[in-house]
Parts: sequence; C-alpha cells; structure tokens
Amino acid sequence: MILPGSVVKITNKTDTYYNFQGFVQRITDGKAAVIFEGGNWDKMVTFRLSELEEVQ
Repeated sequence: MILPGSVVKITNKTDTYYNFQGFVQRITDGKAAVIFEGGNWDKMVTFRLSELEEVQ
C-alpha cells in the first residue's frame, strides 16, 4: 500500500522518470506527489498511483 512517506519507483516506461525512486509527499484523487532528491536538485512531480510501485 502506497502512503505518504513511502519510497516508490516509477513504472511507466514512457515517462522521463522511469525507474527513478522518490518519496511520496501526498496523495489526492488517485494521484501522488513524489519528491526526487539527488545531487544539486530536488523536484516534486505528480503521478497516477497506477504508475508507481512501492520499493521494499
């Protein structure tokens, strides 16, 4: 189950962020805001829940 604070991986092969991992910030209306942190940048991107897979 994907909840805020979960680590997720992007599974949509056509997306720029495919296979990136990030933290779920919030979930609203079947979409999740995911924060990517790394190096010199942080970015928040919204994805459909069906495009995410929880990382164990």
